[in-house]
Amino acid sequence: MRRCIQLARNGLQNAKPNPMVGAVIVSGDGRIIGEGYHVRCGEGHAEVNAFASVRPEDEALLHASTLYVSLEPCSHYGRTPPCADLIVRKGVSRVVVGCIDPFAKVQGRGVKRLQDAGIDVTVGVLEEECKELNRRFFTCNERQRPFVLLKWCMTADGFIDDNFKPVMLSTPFTQMLSHKLRAEYDAILVGRVTAERDQPRLNVRHWSGKNPMRIVIDRNRPFSPSADFSRPIIPQLFKYLYDEGVQSLIVEGGAETHRRFLENADWWDAIRVEVSPKSVGGGTKAPALPAGIRLKSRREYDGNIIFEYGK
Repeated sequence: MRRCIQLARNGLQNAKPNPMVGAVIVSGDGRIIGEGYHVRCGEGHAEVNAFASVRPEDEALLHASTLYVSLEPCSHYGRTPPCADLIVRKGVSRVVVGCIDPFAKVQGRGVKRLQDAGIDVTVGVLEEECKELNRRFFTCNERQRPFVLLKWCMTADGFIDDNFKPVMLSTPFTQMLSHKLRAEYDAILVGRVTAERDQPRLNVRHWSGKNPMRIVIDRNRPFSPSADFSRPIIPQLFKYLYDEGVQSLIVEGGAETHRRFLENADWWDAIRVEVSPKSVGGGTKAPALPAGIRLKSRREYDGNIIFEYGK
């Protein structure tokens, strides 16, 4: 299953809006005879690619083999036929599934299809790791809103600017990492003040990949014709993004915009804070981290420290 997860990550850029999935076929004697991952939306799923990689001389081993797959096989016709039907036709004796697919057209139906065909199915191996792999896909399908990452950079003494003037706090390397992160998300958002003062380009010029959708919270230039700023704007934003098929959102500032998202624990999912060794003595205070937050990682690059938090 760890190999499934490793394979699945290769689809990070091109599989979306589909989830990242990896599959491994192991013969009865413990030898891997096939593996694959979902390369690109609209093309073969991980199971299809895994079976296609099996050498002709190993086809006879399938009846006694186990298929490992990080996400429940699909059971419906979409852009491709159901993987559950393919698995049944191939005749493997056992399937091990990392986690159930939250997508409304699957949600356990794939597992049931396999069980009805007499295949031994085990569910929940490395379940949390498999869910973490597709946390954006899961959030979007379960909460009908994008996965939201709040991200800011601050000085050692707790400010996000230098006495209310823009200041570069990232190093060239951490800036590259930020652009890599942008390439992995569908949309990026800033508030009006940040857009006017900093004039950020919000693109991936220091990395490769697709630029995220650019969103500015500005009542004078609303993100949607139906946006009503007399009502809470974040729920309206979520509905708009969900309807547009946006599964993930980075909120890059400014401080007031971050505080708005932090007002409701259901409006964000993760936080990424980069801390520079610089001190400026005054300016806009960085947002306060919410109570009960969990530190997931701490990495240091060129003197800057990047903290990643989850709930």
